[in-house]
Amino acid sequence: MEPGDYETWRHPSPSQQCIMKRHTFARGEWGGDWHPDFAPQAGDIVVKEHWGSSGFANTDLDMQLKQYGISHVIIIGLLANTCTETTAKYAQELGYHVTLVRDATAAFSHEMMHAAHELNGPTYAHAILKSSELIAALPAA
Repeated sequence: MEPGDYETWRHPSPSQQCIMKRHTFARGEWGGDWHPDFAPQAGDIVVKEHWGSSGFANTDLDMQLKQYGISHVIIIGLLANTCTETTAKYAQELGYHVTLVRDATAAFSHEMMHAAHELNGPTYAHAILKSSELIAALPAA
């Protein structure tokens, strides 16, 4: 997020309004820069950032995945009941196999996590696993 983002939008969502006030994910502030352990390296593909709740809407994520023949996506991150859930639903709508990782997502409350993984997730996710279960299910490299 950059200063002024969303300010001229006609209909910013309640989440976008909070982002403007709190500077959530603002460049140069907490949560707005790459963690050093996960910063892009030479040759890494970095998808354009998203403006709403889905990592697919108005980004090049779908095109990048298709360019590499990727058919399965593993969804982690935050917030479980907003961006990760919306991205996962959008992925399923586009035809991807979706795996949610319940202990690699976060939410503001237990109830929000419960809704994302126990109520909503089973309606669109092909698998909802713990990290250890995911790692055990991955093919050997």
